[in-house]
Amino acid sequence: MPLNQVMTDTLKQAIADRKDQVDYLEVRVQQSESTSISFRGPQFDGSNRSFALAGGIRACHDGGWSFVTFNGLEELNDRLDDAITQAKLVGKESTQLAPNGAIEDYVPVEIKQDPRTVSLKEKRDLVARYNQILLDYDPRIQTTMSSISDKFVTTYFVNSNGSCIVQERLDVNGRFGAIARGDDGVVRQGFESLNSRCDFNALIGIEDRVKGAAVRAIRQLEAKPVKGGQYTVVLDPYLAGVFIHEAFGHLSEADFVYENPRMQELLTIGKPLGIKQLNVIDDATLPDLPGTMKYDDEGVPGQRKYLIKDGVLTQRLHSRETAGKMAEEPTGNARAILASYPPLVRMTNTAIEPGDTPFEEMIQDIDEGVYAVRMLGGQTNGEMFTFAAAEGYMIRDGKIAEPVSDVTLSGNVFQTLNDIESIGDDTLYTNGGCGKGGQGGLPVSVGGPHLRIKNVVIGGR
Repeated sequence: MPLNQVMTDTLKQAIADRKDQVDYLEVRVQQSESTSISFRGPQFDGSNRSFALAGGIRACHDGGWSFVTFNGLEELNDRLDDAITQAKLVGKESTQLAPNGAIEDYVPVEIKQDPRTVSLKEKRDLVARYNQILLDYDPRIQTTMSSISDKFVTTYFVNSNGSCIVQERLDVNGRFGAIARGDDGVVRQGFESLNSRCDFNALIGIEDRVKGAAVRAIRQLEAKPVKGGQYTVVLDPYLAGVFIHEAFGHLSEADFVYENPRMQELLTIGKPLGIKQLNVIDDATLPDLPGTMKYDDEGVPGQRKYLIKDGVLTQRLHSRETAGKMAEEPTGNARAILASYPPLVRMTNTAIEPGDTPFEEMIQDIDEGVYAVRMLGGQTNGEMFTFAAAEGYMIRDGKIAEPVSDVTLSGNVFQTLNDIESIGDDTLYTNGGCGKGGQGGLPVSVGGPHLRIKNVVIGGR
């Protein structure tokens, strides 16, 4: 293995010395270096450059799990012994883990432009220029938030099943926001974000995308509140992706299903959940997206999975434990934001696959409807959801008409999936950060085409 041989040998020996003491034992160590630079309004908000090492140990015995963290290899042996002791204290059942086999692999990043070779001054000047674009766009822009960040991580994973996997990961991010205030005191906001897994140059030459955040904020100042009611709604690809992630993707995470008898009933494999044209995937193998990975944080290979295929529920997302308990196959969806957090069942890149309806055809017979664009915020509660669109437009006589504001969409996800009338022939993936179990900001991507849905409840102001 061309990386730190001392590290891998140390971890393998420590696990080998103790693997017979518990049913399962693993250790993850992450070495990271990161940089972030930000502006808030006209002020330089700060820069940060950090180097870190973090480790996490999981042990399982008689169904009882322990999780212990450490910050230096000198602590490794003591912390392993702590994890074993704790697992034995809580274990009272049987350990059920789906088999995965022993994997030895090294997964490097193929970097195009390495952000570590770009000076802090160059990065600061870049953010300052983009931030000024937002500030200069319109006098009604009250403040801005502009930042870029990059993080390079090497993760070492060793477990008692014989796996030893070393994975490199690079994330380059740009985030830009503008807040505008109208003469009537109404405040609107617009955002733009970008991600690359291999190239700092993805942040070069993006002036138009950055300006888009200010354009959207100002445009919404001119919008009148939508009249609440029930409409045929068309979601743009951004909002369609967020909808399927938030409203359905989380319901597909098997730890949620396993602990919820009602969801086990609603989410029976083989049950029709939507129109025949509906296909929903979670795909860790797509190139250069935030949720892409060769192995998850349990060493299970990342996969392309159909959660819904031809309108029928076909699969759910698993860790090795949930797969073992539910007698299903592991799917490579155990993920943690850092080695100092335990893996949870999480999504990767989740999307609705495109259909065959052009956007113009999708709206041509709508007498009065709503076109909902991008995501401002939202919440889900089991099968119920409420989302606020960042922008909205009325659809009148088959054409996009005046902008409207305060567009919130709410409903039951299962009813809404059945109310999809057509699926666009386009598709778009966008980056995001997912939260669950106290682990916020996990890199994911959401995607989809335009969606037309009937009988959607829209709330206005």
